[in-house]
Amino acid sequence: MSAENEEKSSSKSYEDRVKAVNVISKPLANKKSTKKLHKLVKKASSIKHIRRGVKEVVKGVRKGEKGLCILAGDIYPLDVYSHLPVLLEEQDIPYLFVPSKQDLGAAASTKRPTSCVLVRTPKKEFDAQDLYDTMIKEAKEYDPTSM
Repeated sequence: MSAENEEKSSSKSYEDRVKAVNVISKPLANKKSTKKLHKLVKKASSIKHIRRGVKEVVKGVRKGEKGLCILAGDIYPLDVYSHLPVLLEEQDIPYLFVPSKQDLGAAASTKRPTSCVLVRTPKKEFDAQDLYDTMIKEAKEYDPTSM
C-alpha cells in the first residue's frame, strides 16, 4: 500500500466529518470549497499571513485586521468559540466553517488541531489571490439574518 492509500483509509470522509459538526456551524463549506479553503490556508501559512487559534484570532480582529476567518465545525464545548461569529459579523469579516479541526490544523502547518484561522488580507504578490477572492465572495453570500 502506498502512503497516500494508507492516509485515505485511516482518515474519515467528508460526509463522516459533516455528521460530527456542531449546531452553530453555518455557513458550512461544501466538499469542494473545503478543499479550496485548506489550500488557501496552506499557502497563507507559508507566507505567514494567518492567525491560528481563538486567542490569536480575537487579538487580530480587535487590532483591526481584516481577512477571511475559517472556523472548525467539530469543536466541543461550543463555549470555546461561540462568541467568534458575532465578533466577526460586527467587524464585517466574512467567515466559513469547515468540518474538521484536524484538517484545518494540518493545513495551517501545525501538528495540533486548530479551532479557527484568520487568513489576513494579502498585501501584494500573493500567489493564491484568486482563490482568496473566490472564498471571500462565497463567504459574503451567506446572510446570517436569514436563519
